This record gives sequence, C-alpha cells and structure tokens, in this order.
Amino acid sequence: MNRPLHVVGIGGTVRTGSSSEQALRIALARAEAAGATTRLFAGAELARLPMYAPEAGDGGPVAADLVEHLRRADGVIVASPGYHGSISGLVKNALDYTEDMRGDGLPYLADRSVGLIVTAYGWQAAVTTLTALRAIVHALRGWVTPYGAAVNSLQTRFVDGACAEQQVLDQLHTVADEVVRFADLVTERRRGVLSGAQPGEGS
Repeated sequence: MNRPLHVVGIGGTVRTGSSSEQALRIALARAEAAGATTRLFAGAELARLPMYAPEAGDGGPVAADLVEHLRRADGVIVASPGYHGSISGLVKNALDYTEDMRGDGLPYLADRSVGLIVTAYGWQAAVTTLTALRAIVHALRGWVTPYGAAVNSLQTRFVDGACAEQQVLDQLHTVADEVVRFADLVTERRRGVLSGAQPGEGS
C-alpha cells in the first residue's frame, strides 16, 4: 500500500510564535487536510542545530531527525523572516544540513516540491528574501512551486495561529496546495529511484 505524501516544514525564528512560524503552521495544516503527513521543524528546534560544518560529522539528534525526514519528504515548505533583505541564518543553517544528503540516490532536495513563505516588515525585504530562497532551493535541486507567499508583517498579524486576512490565508493555502499537487505528480518516480525500481514499476 502506498504511504501518504510526507511534507516537511522548516522555518520560524528563535522567538516562539513568530509570524513566519505561524504562517508555516497554517500551510502545513492545509497539507494535512489534503491527506499528507507533516513534520514541523520550527525555530526553537532549529536553534539547537550546531552551525553546519561538513567535517564535524554528527550534528546531534535534531540534525539526524531533520535529515531523516527530508530524505522521506515528498514535499518541503520553507518559511523565513526577511532579515536585512535575505533569509535568516537560522533557516539557512537548517538547509545547509541537506549537504548530508549529497550522496543519496536523490541528493539534496532533488525531485521534491518546495514551497516558499516569507514574512518581512515591508514589501522590499519580503520580495528580495523570496528571490534568495528560490535561488537556494534551485541550487539544492528542489522543484520550487510556481507560487511563493510574501507576507508583509507591517500589515498582517497572526494571533494564536490564526490570521484574519483571507488574502494571506489564500496565499498560504496556495503554497501548500501546490506542494502537495506537484509532489503527487512525481512521487512514483521519486520513490522508484529510492527503492531501486524503474519508473512505472510501482512505489
């Protein structure tokens, strides 16, 4: 029996309940509603990751769990605040751990759909950060979904995991919907590569 699609969320800040974390939780809930299983790596957990160093070897339990879930992932959603026009060091460090997957049958984020969310205090930082995230995911061989959500936290507030602005909710839902839809399109091929089967032989 085929397992459900698995979507991994990475994002947030060291502040619990940050806008980027709450936006990510909304997107992951949408993916779950579509039938996917999810695993969230939020700011508090990401803060326990050592700075990535290829020669350091074991990055600890959080790093091992992160890499394990990314290996299983059919889709990924990354949510970053916009810091000084680009992504946070916290999120970048988490993405750097995909280097541990470089020797996999599908290295880095290959054949995984990746949705992007940025929250920033103003439109300029939101747009430049979204562009930076797209470039990083492309370098990691991930399939960036066409739609990326840019949320201006100067205008939008998240309270207890909810957002009253329907337009923002629609953006976050669109990111999740595209991640699930595109993951479903390639899941047979991706799982076939991982199992050693040829495309079309089942998953």
